[in-house]
Amino acid sequence: MGLEQNGDRVLVAMSGGVDSSVAAWLLKQRGYECVGVTMKLFGNEAVGLDKGHPCCTLDDVEDARAVARRMDIPHYVFNFSEDFEEKVIRRFVDAYERGETPNPCIDCNRFLKFDRLRRRARELNCDYIATGHYARIVDSGTGGFGLAKAADLSRDQSYVLYPVPREQLSHTLFPLGGLTKAEVREIAEQEGFVNARKHDSQDICFVPDGDYLSFMERYTGKQYPPGDIVSMDGRVVGRHRGAAGLTIGQRRGVGVSSSGRIYVCSKCMADNTVTVGPEAALYSPGCTAVDWNWLIDPPEKPFAALAKTRYRQTEQPATVFPEGDRVRLEFAQPQRAVTPGQAAVVYGADGAVLGGGAIAEVI
Repeated sequence: MGLEQNGDRVLVAMSGGVDSSVAAWLLKQRGYECVGVTMKLFGNEAVGLDKGHPCCTLDDVEDARAVARRMDIPHYVFNFSEDFEEKVIRRFVDAYERGETPNPCIDCNRFLKFDRLRRRARELNCDYIATGHYARIVDSGTGGFGLAKAADLSRDQSYVLYPVPREQLSHTLFPLGGLTKAEVREIAEQEGFVNARKHDSQDICFVPDGDYLSFMERYTGKQYPPGDIVSMDGRVVGRHRGAAGLTIGQRRGVGVSSSGRIYVCSKCMADNTVTVGPEAALYSPGCTAVDWNWLIDPPEKPFAALAKTRYRQTEQPATVFPEGDRVRLEFAQPQRAVTPGQAAVVYGADGAVLGGGAIAEVI
């Protein structure tokens, strides 16, 4: 979807970071009537922190407001903290307790940016919503719009955007889809934005130290029990301090001494055991995914495509089998550390996102 001159009204999600700030600036330059909004998603008390965290702070709100003021556009703060706790934080904790490894950014996009924010945009008579994601809205060639990878593949975020409902793509703008990060920062510096050199957030926003188990214990008030770590042949080789805090493919911090490299290969939450083994044991020929969202006309027959099961993974050849409300993927070559809870996203050869869902079972 182009960014041609346009007088339509657009609600721009401004986090206080450089990406969303430049997104708003680009849209205004192309004639859109922009309304900047910052979402308040949580406070320290909700996630058990007694000090600041890397996003959603008052400083972030002030940075967004300063940029909006410099561009002479209105700016509002929406309190979505209850929705964020219910739809993102609680789902994150529940998934880890089931032994899965969720991606909360996907839930934030699905339930906050492209649901709650979409509804708020309608209330404010906005024709579009826009974010600072690196992805592209493209003409699908069939009278509609599709989602595709960003021009800068090193920054591409299309993987976490697969849940955007297909019908919303015609009312969504990703102004940064054709730019590099260096170009975005250059624009911000030229325009004198206060956040031109602001660091990007690297961790999950509500777990800034990356210690998921400690976060869950603070949040739930539970103490997750230690249990046995077992080898592939069932021998007890160590003890873990909480299976919920370990992820498939993890090597560091597992708590087992070995002459060779060993990895978390599976978890059994019912028995509170973690199975470890060599890297070769991490490879799987396929998986099934649920809650699938098609961004094309839903196919009825199997077809060849490219798939990825982790954010930073390069797409791999696979055969896609539509099976009602599930989709089964068979990889051309076994893939490493395919993990329940993560997303499986399918692409066309041209970089278009065909659909995606949550991995439910590893074959």
